[in-house]
Amino acid sequence: MPTALPERPAERTTEPHAASRPGRSPALTSGSGRAAVRIGVLTVCQAALMVGFGLLITGPARGIWPLSSEDNVNEGFEHLRTRALTDASLIASEAGSTATVVVITVLVCLGLILIPRLPKWREAVFLAVSVSLQALVFLVISASVDRDRPNVNHLDASPPTASYTSGHTGAATALYAGLAVLALSRIRSPWRKAVAGLLLLVPLLVAVARLYRGMHHPTDVLSGLLNGALSLLISGRAIMADGNSPTPPPSNAMDVALKAAEERSEQVAGHTVVIVNPTVTDDAEREILRLVLEQHGHHSAEFVSTTADDPGGGQAAAAVRDGASLVVVCGGDGTVRAAADVLAGTGVPLALVPCGTGNLLARNLGLPLAPANALDAALSGGPRRIDLGRIEGDSLPATHFTAMSGAGLDAAMLENTGDHAKSIIGWPAYVVAGVSSLRAPRMSVAIRLDNGPVLHRTARMVLLANIGSVQGGAALIPAAEPDDGLLDLAVFDPHGPRGWLRAIGVLLRGRSKSPRPSAQDSFPPADSAGAGTPVEYFTFRHAELRFASVQPREIDGDPVRPGRLLIAEVRPGALTVLLPSGGE
Repeated sequence: MPTALPERPAERTTEPHAASRPGRSPALTSGSGRAAVRIGVLTVCQAALMVGFGLLITGPARGIWPLSSEDNVNEGFEHLRTRALTDASLIASEAGSTATVVVITVLVCLGLILIPRLPKWREAVFLAVSVSLQALVFLVISASVDRDRPNVNHLDASPPTASYTSGHTGAATALYAGLAVLALSRIRSPWRKAVAGLLLLVPLLVAVARLYRGMHHPTDVLSGLLNGALSLLISGRAIMADGNSPTPPPSNAMDVALKAAEERSEQVAGHTVVIVNPTVTDDAEREILRLVLEQHGHHSAEFVSTTADDPGGGQAAAAVRDGASLVVVCGGDGTVRAAADVLAGTGVPLALVPCGTGNLLARNLGLPLAPANALDAALSGGPRRIDLGRIEGDSLPATHFTAMSGAGLDAAMLENTGDHAKSIIGWPAYVVAGVSSLRAPRMSVAIRLDNGPVLHRTARMVLLANIGSVQGGAALIPAAEPDDGLLDLAVFDPHGPRGWLRAIGVLLRGRSKSPRPSAQDSFPPADSAGAGTPVEYFTFRHAELRFASVQPREIDGDPVRPGRLLIAEVRPGALTVLLPSGGE
């Protein structure tokens, strides 16, 4: 495995300013920013989880026990109905209705602000954000998962939303469990545990009432409980646990930041070029990034924008020709790939600022996903060499990839994901598109690794990877590392619902990276077909994949021309990137 070559940091022309740490002005470190970013990222993950579970129970797993027995539960509740229980269930159900939840939330928040001598802003924001997040995720779920209501007599008029998830149960969980949290943390009376216990009982009563009234399947109310609990956890961790009350930044925050940058006497020698994708980086974001650069001594940085015809390669080439000592790339995986393709082998370091939908390389390199924080972390760290993959094929000119390339289901998913959907819900749009691509036929592929024997496989998709994890922390190729001098191949071939569940189990269990055999040592017999194996992993330095029919293909998340051939090889240590000190 190639070792990272140490590089001398850029020469500085004056003595460091000991009193300040770069990138830490009040304009960049308000509790509001950190809390908002954390809440936003985790809420997207929550929505993806809930949508994914909904698509699973309404699709591949719907005929598997216990999902196959849900109708029996609803029919059992229908047989238990009496006048008294029906009246009680109406009261319990109304405790989770939209009107009830909104009114109670508003009244409690106003009380927390107006009644105490010192307004309890943090508690009010915590409760309001918890309920709002639950509602937002519920709307995303309703738009993504279509499930009919149980086939029993409904005691309530059916709302326009689908059965999955239970909105009443989710809202009740966010509200009443949130009140329980406030009771336990803020009430000093010995009765606080009893009060909290009664509040926690309300969402359970709402869940049972919704089942009794024939409005939801059991998994709908369980998912509602989970949705509300996750919203509560996200809001609590961001607002209550760490003391990051999302108060607005001071009105003079920008002036303070500019003054901090001007007072900094330290200056980095050389010329810095910032390549910006204007579709994902606005003017305000650029100014914040400029401040971070100034605070780190990168004065008078040159900002250049990508275009539809030139997504980053031409700008990077011009920067190298003009003698740039640092290239900062602000965009998604496609922008990063275009710049990295040019910077490969030049030794010019790249600072990565994730601004796209996937941001796979940034995630796997341990960079923060907030643009200003990522740039600050990179400039505070040092250079490190990582590998690149070089790939070509029929009607596909040779180029590099930084994260993953592949063919089959993943490429079809990317082709079916619209820009509008990505702009609205972010990377979970890929999940929705992936479900619509599941009916694509299985492909046949001949694989040759490092001049070894040809392996014949069928597959839903194949991935050539330089990194292992994707959005949401899912480890598709757990052993892949960006600096090990190897690339990884994953062949996914699940058969039916059980096969998909086995594949998910493999991914959840992960795969040990040590010991790491060479591709020659890890070959199965040449006539082995891998039958019954939902996921197979290989490592290689050079690979040839020949498909029996034309397949959709992708490089670092961008669809490319379909074809029947992919040839990939690793370029160890080809790209120098700036990473936080001690980053893996």
